[in-house]
Amino acid sequence: MTEPPHFERASSRSTALASAVLDRADRDVAFIIRITGESLDLLSRHFQSFIEEELQRHGVLYGDHPLLRLFVESHSRELTDFVVNGIALQHQLGLQTFERSRGDAMRLLRADLWDTLHGYVDTAEQHFVSSLGGLRDILAQIDADRKMLGGGDDET
Repeated sequence: MTEPPHFERASSRSTALASAVLDRADRDVAFIIRITGESLDLLSRHFQSFIEEELQRHGVLYGDHPLLRLFVESHSRELTDFVVNGIALQHQLGLQTFERSRGDAMRLLRADLWDTLHGYVDTAEQHFVSSLGGLRDILAQIDADRKMLGGGDDET
């Protein structure tokens, strides 16, 4: 069975493109460090607990607003994404570096990765805490709007 002519043209174009990209691999190909699996879940759970603790420390509890759980979950995902993407951007290895890396170089990379991860987690937490003051105001405004619109309390 022969391939249709358009498939042969597409195949030769993709072959040429793959070759052109790999010709530039030393300059243009990077291996990116990405946190995945259980470590990603651990990071996400850390931020969820951190946010819950900070909210409680500021007098905000889950019963205060029906959307508070969604707020915690979405912000923990945002903080997790900030850390994961920051590490991916900061830790990229070129093809030649990756090919040469072993032994001490890999141990140094692990130590550097620890420092970076620690720094990004601290930065994410500080950013969240610095914007917490406005959360109480937002919750108060939502409750005031609900009462003004006749929603009032759910006690009947």
